[in-house]
Amino acid sequence: QVQLVESGGGLVQPGGSLRLSCAASGGSMFNIYVMGWYRQASGKQRELVATITSGGSTNYLNSVKGRFTISRDNAKNTVYLQMDSLKPEDTAVYYCNAKLLVYDYWGQGTQVTVSS
Repeated sequence: QVQLVESGGGLVQPGGSLRLSCAASGGSMFNIYVMGWYRQASGKQRELVATITSGGSTNYLNSVKGRFTISRDNAKNTVYLQMDSLKPEDTAVYYCNAKLLVYDYWGQGTQVTVSS
């Protein structure tokens, strides 16, 4: 059973930084999965924040470009989301995702709250 476990969420003031981590286990060849971070704010639909391919190509939601950075460590089966210059509108539950062909796995989510 594939598991994705997120960590690193919490409460931060506007302008602050957080680094989310997502560790994958229970499967193999995670290095060829497309890994991504999604978020869902209260009362809103889940949205794609960032993705990274096996080759390291990245894609970002327009509103986080220049502030967030996605990266992966294939040796550790871990994907990261470095979030800088955080804004109150970044407040949401952040979910890790792993996709490969018909396979689509989700983590349980980690809360990020940006508030003074």
